[in-house]
Amino acid sequence: MTTKTLPKRAILFDHDGSADDFLSLVLLLTMKEINLLGISITPADCFLEDAISTTLKILSIAKKKEIEISTGRFHGINAFPVEWRAKPKILNALPDLVTIDTPFAVDQFKESTEMFAQRILTSKEPVSILMTGPCTNLVHALDKTPAIKEKIEEIVWMGGAVDVEGNVKTYNHAGTAEWNVYWDPIASNKLLQHKLPLTIIPLDACNQVPVSIEFLKQLSSQSEYLYSRLAGQFWATTIDTIPSYEYIYFMWDVLATSYLDIPEAFVTEEMELNVHPTGPNSGNTERKKGTDQWVKVAKSVNKSYFYDYLLKQFKYTP
Repeated sequence: MTTKTLPKRAILFDHDGSADDFLSLVLLLTMKEINLLGISITPADCFLEDAISTTLKILSIAKKKEIEISTGRFHGINAFPVEWRAKPKILNALPDLVTIDTPFAVDQFKESTEMFAQRILTSKEPVSILMTGPCTNLVHALDKTPAIKEKIEEIVWMGGAVDVEGNVKTYNHAGTAEWNVYWDPIASNKLLQHKLPLTIIPLDACNQVPVSIEFLKQLSSQSEYLYSRLAGQFWATTIDTIPSYEYIYFMWDVLATSYLDIPEAFVTEEMELNVHPTGPNSGNTERKKGTDQWVKVAKSVNKSYFYDYLLKQFKYTP
């Protein structure tokens, strides 16, 4: 009797180039049951050239240069602060990345909506999508190629603030939104209207897992492992995060990524949601009965389980 080998889970990853996006990429590359079909970069919390360079360097370290990279062409409705977008530039100068040479031209990369359509339609297996930035590329791909909708198994998105305050603190806004949703609230609203199998990891859960000095000490204690050392360097760049030195950096994108591997660590709730597309509450993700827009929402996470999982995964050797 032969045992049939199950196919790995097909994943497309869309990130927007900040430190926790790259930590998510490193974490994804440690997952043995994942087949990473392609990477899309949204020019939101980054400058595109820097984000491409870091992505290429990480794929080089992982010996995964064959993974396709694509780039978004839309630059949002509400831009991230320029100070945040410029901060990831330091990542390419970190000790474990600075000597890796990855020459490229921005125009050599396919446009993200085209990559989404091609990879989803040609995949033998249903495709899941992980988004740690805004959802614009996926929504535009659905507009251009509606047929991909039938082959999407699940969308996991770090986005939203449902029963907690948002993290957008800017002029003429009520403070109810989370940044990934607020960057393009119109696309965020349309994503829910598609009624796809969507799981969001909002601030409700992310606020429970800060990047603490104690965790960084534990990570440093295993710095003989390349991924642990690299992750420690990435997170160290977040300690002085804008807008102040006392601002808490959470495991936003990394928490969402971990859901692919340890969904049992999360408490979730199915609820009807709506996103405000415009106005002072634009980007607000709210409960709203009668929309028939059902979303699986992460409400909490087993913190010790999650932190232990990260420490174990970052011992991975490429």
